[in-house]
Amino acid sequence: MKSTDEIGAQFFNENLERNQGDIDKALSETIQSVALLGLSRTDFFAKAAFYGGTALRLLFGLDRFSEDLDFSLEKPQDHFRLSGYFTALGDELESFGFSVEMSEKKKNINSPIESAFYKAGVPASISNKIHRNAVCKVKLEIDTDPPEGAEYEVAYIDEPIPFSVRSYSGPSLLAGKLDAVLSRGWKRRVKGRDWYDFAFLVRKKVPVRLAHLEARLRQKNFYTPPRGLEQPELEEMLQKRIEEVDFSFAKKDVEPFVDRPLDLDVWSKDYFYHVVSNLQYE
Repeated sequence: MKSTDEIGAQFFNENLERNQGDIDKALSETIQSVALLGLSRTDFFAKAAFYGGTALRLLFGLDRFSEDLDFSLEKPQDHFRLSGYFTALGDELESFGFSVEMSEKKKNINSPIESAFYKAGVPASISNKIHRNAVCKVKLEIDTDPPEGAEYEVAYIDEPIPFSVRSYSGPSLLAGKLDAVLSRGWKRRVKGRDWYDFAFLVRKKVPVRLAHLEARLRQKNFYTPPRGLEQPELEEMLQKRIEEVDFSFAKKDVEPFVDRPLDLDVWSKDYFYHVVSNLQYE
C-alpha cells in the first residue's frame, strides 16, 4: 500500500503533466486538494459550502487556474473563525509530506469575508522536481454573511484520495459569477476571470438561479427595485455592463491563468452579447 507521501507525489506529477510542466500551478493545485481533504474530515462542510473558481475547476472542469479556496457559510455567523480548522489542515498537509505555516488575516470590520493563508513547503518526495526550499502560499476565504437563496449539493473529488464536499449547485455558482460580473471592478477595470467563468458556465448550459443572484445584489444595494429580479432586468443590466467594460484589459487579467491565451481572441462586446443571449434560467 502506498503511503500518503507517495500518493501526494503521484498526484503532484499528474498535476504537473496536466499543467504542461508549470511547477507553481501544479504545486498549488496539489495542496488545494489536500487542504480540501483535510476540511472534509471535520464538521466544516456541515456549516459551509465550496464555491468560486477552484470549485468550478475541480467540480465542473473549468479550464483555467484558480489561486484561492473560496467558501460560504450556510447561515450568517459573526464569530466564525477559519483558525478553528488550522489543526486539521496542518495535520492533513503534513501527512502528505508538506511543511505548513498557517496565519489568519485580521478581518475588516466592514467586510463579511474571513480570510486565512497557509504556506506549504515542498515534501522530500517531489524535491527532485522542484527547489527543496520552495513554498506555495494559498489563501482561503469564507463569506460569513451569506445571501439567501443558494442551493447546495454533495460533490465528490477523487484526488489525492476520494472524498466529498458540500458545494454550491451549478446554478448558484453561476449566480455568484454574475454578481461578480455586474458588481465587482471599478468602471472599465474588471476581473477578466469573472467573465471567463461566466462564459464557461453558459457554454456548459448551466442555468442561473435568479433568486440567489437577486439576494446577492440586494445585499450590496446593487439591485433595489421592489420588483423581483427577472430575465429582462438581468439582461438589461448585463448589456449595460458590457458597454462599460474594456475587454482588452479583461483579457490581460485572465491570460496568465489559461493555457491557450489565443482562445481569448474572440472576446469583444459582441461576443459577450452572444453569451448573454445563450443564458438559461432555472
